[in-house]
Amino acid sequence: MDEKALIKKAKSGDRESFAELYTLYRDRLYRYAVFKVGDQLAADAVSECITRAWSSIGSLRDSSAFQGWIFRILYHVCADQIREQIARREISDIDDTVIPYSEGFEHLELAEALSLLSAEERDIVLLSAVSGFNSREIGRLLGLRAATVRSKLSRSLKKMREFLE
Repeated sequence: MDEKALIKKAKSGDRESFAELYTLYRDRLYRYAVFKVGDQLAADAVSECITRAWSSIGSLRDSSAFQGWIFRILYHVCADQIREQIARREISDIDDTVIPYSEGFEHLELAEALSLLSAEERDIVLLSAVSGFNSREIGRLLGLRAATVRSKLSRSLKKMREFLE
């Protein structure tokens, strides 16, 4: 069954179709969550994302927007987890340039390069490189014009490249 048919059936309450959609997206969702909140919280973030998505799938108006819709949910779940972590540590402020530590993260230099970016730049790079979104889709997710996304992505990748050289 194709993705559009799965989405249509899931919107009508079919759990098996929704489970198949989860299977299609789980790896990309998890990779994104690892970069946003680290290994220890990534599985919880994806689980919460899927729970929220299932409970509100009926409100999805445009089936072709499913990918952006589910990643927007994950984006907000990760933001909630970061806020909760800050509150637990009783920190009133967080350094915007810190990347969550990921156990077994083999590319420490990549994490350091990502930490040079602002939160918005990092989101653009992750949504593009890790999740495979194009500039138009990223723009919709972050409330930016596609041209702005392309420009910020180019500058961000240049910063990272210069650091890694």
